[in-house]
Order: sequence, then structure tokens, then C-alpha cells
Amino acid sequence: MSDSEYDVVVVGGGPAGLTAALYTTRLGLDTALVDRGGGRAAMMQDTHNVIGVTEETSGVEFLETAKSQVESYGADVRRDFIEAAERVDDGDGPRFRLEGEDAEYGADSVVLATGFSDTRPDPPLPPTGRGLHYCLHCDAYMFVDEPVYVMGTGDSAAYVAMIMLNFTDDVDVLLRGDDPEWSDDTAAMLDNHPVDVVEAEITASNRDDDGWLESFEFEDGTVREYRGGFPMLGSEYNTDLHESLGCEIDGDGTVAVDDHGRTSVDGVYAVGDVTPGHNQIPVAMGQGAKAGIAIHMDTRPFPRSTEDIDELGPVSSGDVPAVSEELLATAVAHEGHAAGPRVEAAEETESEEQPADGD
Repeated sequence: MSDSEYDVVVVGGGPAGLTAALYTTRLGLDTALVDRGGGRAAMMQDTHNVIGVTEETSGVEFLETAKSQVESYGADVRRDFIEAAERVDDGDGPRFRLEGEDAEYGADSVVLATGFSDTRPDPPLPPTGRGLHYCLHCDAYMFVDEPVYVMGTGDSAAYVAMIMLNFTDDVDVLLRGDDPEWSDDTAAMLDNHPVDVVEAEITASNRDDDGWLESFEFEDGTVREYRGGFPMLGSEYNTDLHESLGCEIDGDGTVAVDDHGRTSVDGVYAVGDVTPGHNQIPVAMGQGAKAGIAIHMDTRPFPRSTEDIDELGPVSSGDVPAVSEELLATAVAHEGHAAGPRVEAAEETESEEQPADGD
């Protein structure tokens, strides 16, 4: 185990965590992004609803490009799984200690972007992204004027089925052999919308030559054509780290946050799908950006307040800039630096870090 200390440690390499790390790094805070890999965004075969990103971009490509971008600004991108987190209240050193499988990390501020896991239906199923979809707002456009299914027995399944009538006139709710559990009010609504409720269990799924869903076969011998649909079976929010740090959890399982991702624990921020709101990449990116700005505003040393000036004295020329030597060298050598990259500054820093002969 090796110890590494940072101003900020971001746990989770999805769009929210990546954006938070991008902002904290570019705002001069030594940042580590710790990501175990995978996640909902990595499952995307195509990217929808992200302005400036073309449809043929896969989730993996989107995330890898973002990681390279974050790393280019000086963030430390680590492949690790954070197993535990605790607050360190000894008053000396970082406020938080995070234990990973490969290393331990100290941080003054922590961003937890751990998301949630969709409850996956039992097979037989079409491939994810080729007939099995988890995001109504992302993928409803794909099924305009096509036959669509919704799997589930609760209110959310019935509501999504009725919502899909905005896009197509052919929508079924698939109970898969279970009894409906939606409310009487939802049942009354469903009875007054042109949605079929199919009770029988699925026995087989059929695909076309491109791998897209064509139809399901059912226990009662019927075959129904679908081009895709949405399982509405619930989600499990990944809040173990939040709970171990004492963050307040809302009744629906999400982490309670303010408008900038601050949790109920000072120094701990939560962004992305683990928080309330729409589970969308642009929304998650916005949350990450706002949290990154909030951390900067909450922790930046300057301007020094009059109370701190009384205690610490005036700010001297030796106190500024506040960025670390490593971030300074990366920033001035970056292609986006004003007047072009100053490569010699980075080379000078690297030479200073090399041990002299005989050391």
C-alpha cells in the first residue's frame, strides 16, 4: 500500500466524476480521479443527447477521451476500487482517508460520483443498446413509430409505457408472469390509454441480422414484434462510502445534496446518478462542474480574509501562486496555455525532481 495525498480525490470515473476532476484540476487543486472501470456510461454503444459528441461515439470512447483530457491538465488518474472511507479528525494532514485495493489516498475534499446499478431483467433478453435500453430520455427518439415494450409490474413501468405513447402508438407492458403492483389510480390511467398488458412470461427473443431485437416469444405461444424497450425494475444506489462518512441519505436512496453537490458532511460532495434528478450525461456533467467550482470556492486560500490576515499576516509574494509546483509545470507546458506552451518550465521541473548522480 502506498500513501498519496491530494487536495481533492474524486471517486468514480463517469461523466460527473470526470467533469468534477476536470474543474478542480484546472482551478489549481491537486486532484486524483480514482475509477474502478465500467459503469452505466461505459455500457453505451452510441452516445445520445450530448451536444458536440456524435452518435457513433461509444461510451467507452467518450470516457477514454475524457480521462485523457483530465490527465493532460495534471490530474492523477488511478485505476483502483475504493473499499472504505473515513474522516481523520487529528487536525494534521488531510481530512479524509480513502482505502483502495491498491493504495490509500488522503484528501482535503472528496467527491463521490459512484452512481447506481440498474436491476437487470432475467433472460432471455436482447443485447443492451440493441433492444434493451435503460434511459427513456436518451433513447425514446430511436423508437418513434416502432413497437416498444416496457418490463415491470410497478407504477414506474406503467408510467413509462404511457409516456412512450408520445413517440409511438404500439406499446406493451410485459409482466413476465408476475402480478401487477401498480396503484389503483395508475391502473385507472392505464385502462384509459392504448397500452396492452401482456401477462405471459417470455420464452425466447429473436434478433435481426444486425443484432437488433425483432420479437419476443411467450409461454402462451404468441409472438410479438418489438424493436426495443425499457426494463423498469428499480435501481440500487451505490452509497456505501457516503454512509460510512455520515452523509444524509434521502428516502429514495439518493444522497442529499445542495445545488452545488455539497452533502451534509463538510468537505464531502456527491454528483451524478447517486444524487436526485435526471440520470443524463449533460446533467451529470453540469453537477460535476458545479461541484468543482464549489470546492474551489470553499477551499481556495486567496483572497485572505481580514480575520485570517490578523492571524496569519498579509499575503506575501512568496505565498503566490497557490498551485503546486507539479500543477504549475503542467499548466504552463499545456497547449492551451496563454501565448503557447512553455516547455522549458516543465523540463526544468522534471530535472529538479531527478536525483543527482550518486544520490
